[in-house]
Amino acid sequence: MGIHEHVNTVWDRDILGPLQEYITIPNISPAYEDRWEELGHMERAVTLVRDWCAKRAIAGMSIDVRRLPGRTPLIVIDIPAFGGAPADRTVILYGHLDKQPEMTGWRDGLGPWTPVIEGNRLYGRGGADDGYAAFASLTAIEAVQANGGEHARCVVLIEASEESGSVDLPAHLEALGDTLRGTDLVLCLDSGCLDDERLWVTTSLRGLVGGLLTVEILTEGVHSGTASGVVPSTFRIVRELLDRVEDSQTGRVLLPEFHVEIPADRRKQAEDTARVTEPFASTMPFVKGAVPMVADPAEQLLAHTWRPAVSVVGADGFPPTNRAGNVLRPLTALRLSIRIPPTCDHARAAAALQRVLTENPPYGAKVTFDPDHVAPAWNAPTFAPWLDDSLQRASAAAFGKPALAYGEGGTIPFMGMLGDRFPEAQFVITGVLGPGSNAHGPNEFLDLGVARRVTEVLSYVLIDHARR
Repeated sequence: MGIHEHVNTVWDRDILGPLQEYITIPNISPAYEDRWEELGHMERAVTLVRDWCAKRAIAGMSIDVRRLPGRTPLIVIDIPAFGGAPADRTVILYGHLDKQPEMTGWRDGLGPWTPVIEGNRLYGRGGADDGYAAFASLTAIEAVQANGGEHARCVVLIEASEESGSVDLPAHLEALGDTLRGTDLVLCLDSGCLDDERLWVTTSLRGLVGGLLTVEILTEGVHSGTASGVVPSTFRIVRELLDRVEDSQTGRVLLPEFHVEIPADRRKQAEDTARVTEPFASTMPFVKGAVPMVADPAEQLLAHTWRPAVSVVGADGFPPTNRAGNVLRPLTALRLSIRIPPTCDHARAAAALQRVLTENPPYGAKVTFDPDHVAPAWNAPTFAPWLDDSLQRASAAAFGKPALAYGEGGTIPFMGMLGDRFPEAQFVITGVLGPGSNAHGPNEFLDLGVARRVTEVLSYVLIDHARR
């Protein structure tokens, strides 16, 4: 049985069932569920993944669930070099198992904790982001060994706080000591793809400056007929504050600390990618008649990756519309999520945002901004010749087409952490989140065909890395 056959057999026989069970577990990331530890869902997910991995036929494998007080667990799987490969080089394979909240809007017959297979799609929260990663990583290593290949030492890290900005990971990395010694290749399965026809490699990631903006003007609600016209609305004050940050006509972020110079190679990459793919905006579920902010396909890719963008993702202080009386509300609180481009200094950007939102508040209102969700952006080092060749061969073998690269608009904080720790390492960030897969939203799905082929690619890259 070759690598292709091995990977497909394991996916069909051993992965589909446990992955569907994983989808049923509402192990929401700590940023969105304060009671994550007492509820026990995260522990259930960790146990499921750990037990599945422990049963794999992989020589010399050891598995440890690392625990630190008050923090989410970290699964660490250590696999020694195999087949005569050098023992002093380490490959990190990374994924996470925590999930985003449910979100509304799931279509009839689907739900966040209800695994449903339709054709080649497995629906449910977390299957594609990022529950499949542990299964795929172990299967790829197992396929190498079962087919007489060789691989360097592999360390598989599956964390449980990525959707919260990997807040627990620095402490775990400190506790790991020299466990990650010799790392010269990182394989990450937490990204996406622009189509299902080839391997897509992510070359950059946006960072995040998120936080809670709160505006208070009264100590309690007051009849709007009595107070309006004299007491300013907290919502209008919030609008004024947001106008300091974003041009409401164009969406351009006004703070210079959030902008960077787009490198010439990344601009060319966007132009090349735009020529061979559908416009990025065409993958968005626009309502009828709506248009994107940017028309040019290459500029859409750059806006998605190398320019900052403001989103308001939550609000407090508002009653439901069917319970909204004629009352001037005492406060408005908004959860802001601002994506920042690669190479942007996230700490400097967060400080600038906090300053501009809170200084000289309109009408002397009480304004606070807590930047409680800040994560670094990342720009990949240039592929070494051996890795570039390996990715092209692997994509051709698994997909039948050459690999392409693009920048991703999301955030994987661990990549920045590893880049700082291992500046000479090579990075392969890829994944299965293709058009319409809708991670974090309703109707999230995993494309099972892409997942199989990405798993196969990992095997080929591990072999090439050992032989280089």
